[in-house]
Amino acid sequence: MSDLTKNEKILIEEIKIIQDIIKRMADNSFKIKAWAITLVVATLLIKSNVNNSFIAFIPLITFWFLDAYYLQQEKIFRKVYDDKVENKTTNDSTMFIINPNSFKKDVSSIFFIMFWNKSITPLYVTILTLLVLLSVKINIEVIQCITKCVGA
Repeated sequence: MSDLTKNEKILIEEIKIIQDIIKRMADNSFKIKAWAITLVVATLLIKSNVNNSFIAFIPLITFWFLDAYYLQQEKIFRKVYDDKVENKTTNDSTMFIINPNSFKKDVSSIFFIMFWNKSITPLYVTILTLLVLLSVKINIEVIQCITKCVGA
């Protein structure tokens, strides 16, 4: 390791920093999935009547968007990482400059990731489907109750 030049040592440190950023983004995405499930279930348990059953959609959509955002950021930083490794350019003017904005155009949009990414779409579509089915079931039960009350 002592045979490395100053620029090579800096490049290694830059790569470590980028790897840590990628790890944090992946960790955030994992935590968001857990929070999404927890808050949707908690919302359903607290607000289980007809008028409030749609409140569970708010945390679902919010966390779905956040999860897609962190996945997009992770992909952007993977591009930054690939660029640093492939080009291996570190000089005094680019030392520790990590510019993810220049790679944003190479990554899908947040909304595309939300609906077409195989790591997040199945989870959120499943939760969304269950919420819709639950809301429909609750509405049908209310309609049946109303018709019984009116008919009685």
